[in-house]
Amino acid sequence: MSASTRPRKDHLDALAVGILLVCCLFWGFQQVMVKVTVAELPPVFLSAVRGLGATLLLWLWCRWRGVRLFERDGSLWAGLLAGSLFAVEFAFIYLGLQHTSASRLTVFLYTSPFWVAALLPLFIRSERLRPLQWLGMVCAFAAVVFALREGFGRGDATGDLMGLAAGALWGLTTVAIRATNLTRLSAEKLLFYQLAVSTVVLGLLSHGMGEPWDNSWSRFAIGSVVVQTVVGAFASYLAWMWMLGHYPATKISAFVFLTPLFALLFGMLWLGEAVTLPLVMSLALVALGIVLVNQK
Repeated sequence: MSASTRPRKDHLDALAVGILLVCCLFWGFQQVMVKVTVAELPPVFLSAVRGLGATLLLWLWCRWRGVRLFERDGSLWAGLLAGSLFAVEFAFIYLGLQHTSASRLTVFLYTSPFWVAALLPLFIRSERLRPLQWLGMVCAFAAVVFALREGFGRGDATGDLMGLAAGALWGLTTVAIRATNLTRLSAEKLLFYQLAVSTVVLGLLSHGMGEPWDNSWSRFAIGSVVVQTVVGAFASYLAWMWMLGHYPATKISAFVFLTPLFALLFGMLWLGEAVTLPLVMSLALVALGIVLVNQK
């Protein structure tokens, strides 16, 4: 059954809320776990290994479920574009976590809905913003400027800028998917494009950067890669794609703002990351902006 013919609901029921809570909790935790892991493993290499494992798991899942991944349906070039954008996004995330705290990077990463709101109307006229939604965009822009100002004040905004770039690329991936009608594909095939293409791109990028491909990993690094692969890149992303096919995207998008809050909490508890006033105010402005942008 294609994504366009699945039965959809107009509200978030208990199942949806439960799945979203678990996903947001894990994604916030994962940012902190990745930051700890990139201190041991090369960041782009780590992201490529994670993607490779998730691609294999998704292929096995599709074989079991009878989902066709390689039939000709005219989606190849759009899928390659979405996968390439997805790859560069994660390169910036993993590299950025070497330069800034998990909580700060996650705030910038979750500016992605605003890139979608700003760019999607260029391709889909029905997605044009109303004045209240533009106010949300202004709040988001103010949040970014406010948070970046703190980073430049410390003399190192590299990680912040990488997080912002990752958020823009996440938004561009969403725009590419919507503008090229990739949403007509099954959730599994859409995710397969992103995972498979990004694995190849990230592997080539890691090799080009001269990152060492070392297999002498600590027990923590092995466990971290397994969790990121099985729970993060495979299970949670597959659940997210399924959610997009069954529930209103706007309500889901507003809900995922919990992720930066969880990242801030785990960063504070695990890594002792400082929670500064500018960061909290930026977080609040992003939250307000997301609410306004998602107003009908």
